[in-house]
Amino acid sequence: MKKVMLVDDEILFRESLRDCFDWESEGFIYCGDASDGEMALPLIEQLQPDILITDISMPFMNGLELCSIVRTQLPDTKIIILSGHGEFEYARNAVRMGVEDYCLKPVSPGDLIQLLHEVSRKIDKERESRASIEKLKQQDYQRLAITKEKLFNDLCSGFVTASEAIHCAAELQVNLIARFYAVVMIDNRSHGSKDLRITEELDPNELALLQRYDRLQLQNDGSLLFPRSRTENVWIMKGDTLDQLYDALAEFKELQQLIHDRMTASSIGLSVGIGSVQDRLQNVHLSFLDAAEDMHWRRLSSQNRLAFTETNAGVFDPSVFLDRSKFIDFLKIGDQTKLESFIEALCAPLQGVNWKTSPIGSYILNDVTLEAFRSAKDMYSHVNPEETLQFYQQQIAKVQCWQEACSYLASLAEQFWSWRSTIYDKYGPLLNKVKDYMTANFGNDTLSLQNAAEYVNVSPSHLSKIFSQETGQTFIEYLTQVRIRKAMDLLLSTAAKSYEIAYQVGYNDPHYFSSLFKRITGKTTTEFRKTGLAEWPKAE
Repeated sequence: MKKVMLVDDEILFRESLRDCFDWESEGFIYCGDASDGEMALPLIEQLQPDILITDISMPFMNGLELCSIVRTQLPDTKIIILSGHGEFEYARNAVRMGVEDYCLKPVSPGDLIQLLHEVSRKIDKERESRASIEKLKQQDYQRLAITKEKLFNDLCSGFVTASEAIHCAAELQVNLIARFYAVVMIDNRSHGSKDLRITEELDPNELALLQRYDRLQLQNDGSLLFPRSRTENVWIMKGDTLDQLYDALAEFKELQQLIHDRMTASSIGLSVGIGSVQDRLQNVHLSFLDAAEDMHWRRLSSQNRLAFTETNAGVFDPSVFLDRSKFIDFLKIGDQTKLESFIEALCAPLQGVNWKTSPIGSYILNDVTLEAFRSAKDMYSHVNPEETLQFYQQQIAKVQCWQEACSYLASLAEQFWSWRSTIYDKYGPLLNKVKDYMTANFGNDTLSLQNAAEYVNVSPSHLSKIFSQETGQTFIEYLTQVRIRKAMDLLLSTAAKSYEIAYQVGYNDPHYFSSLFKRITGKTTTEFRKTGLAEWPKAE
């Protein structure tokens, strides 16, 4: 149903036109009329007619003046001019101004309704066209968003090189380039079936944490945010200086601390992991792996707190306290000769604990143990946490007095230092095995860091770190070098087409392979076949 409005200074004509046929049965709504352009303007603004029928010759504001204003304020409104024979030149000028059509007075109801139907069909077509264009724009936007998410996810997973990521980001109009990077991961899952959005079921602490989390999702500070799963969001944080990056991470660290301080936070399933700071785009995936590890250990700590508070009605004795941050700092940089005196001073607040009747001492030891293992995992990738953690948690259950608690923490410190003492071990045999595996399987387009890590029986995070430290290249950079070198050999020793060689060396997109080959060698595959290896450095 299209709304029609009439503007004419002849009242008899307006009444006659209004009553000459059943508007609704014809598919229109007669929404109003006015005697001149000046009187019509406020009604037009209020009623927003789809079709405006106006006379040219009217007092105060004529039809052409009215048309000029309406075309500016309501460009989608269609205008039909009514004119007498002597006003034909005016009518022609009105059509040039964008008026839809004109008809000569006197106009018959049949001719007018026919003209209205023609204009109505034109309105329908234009609306369909606009809707189609809007749908295409929305599809493009969604496709772009999905592509961005894939780029960010591939970057965090280590599936793309820095040059590939920057190339794709440029096409998506995303700025990836910065001096420093860090990845933050937040998992917002509920324990059981509680819906976290039902705020009336949340206490003030839980609600405050969720509101802070929502703000982090909405703020636009240059970070690159993407959903990794239904409950998990990942931020790739950037900074041109370390201070800038640390400032950007500050709110996440505050949220992390609030989750630890407020025991009820564990009940809403909110976990935050912050990865290491990296100075290369290629190492974003290392920060991502660190963030996942950080979140894992913090979740274990939260579960420990939740278990304790559920068992003990959430009651803490504030005088019973152990400064775990101070303990962790001592593990990282402390003097081993001062261990005994440090532990005794640290554990002084625990002297009043009845270890046989109260669980708080065991809880505190478990909490600081989880923090120590989390820190060790951040620093020493070769740590096998699961088996060792289980052993230490079993030892906690045997602690029956303050002296045994001190001995336990001293033992935990010794374990931490044993990991620290092996940080400079060489990984030559392991890395040679990985390199041989890559050389044998480079033609597999799904070959990944995960595959290689499984082959040598270590974690992907551990392998990625030691590979970068010992070779000066990331896993994907080394694999790309292997593949391109093999492609060079095939170009010189066979008559295979470029696309055939692309498939043979592990690239299922020949165009991408050609682009990558030129970026690395500075030559196209055709040019390389002509000049050979003359300007290419020999492999180590």
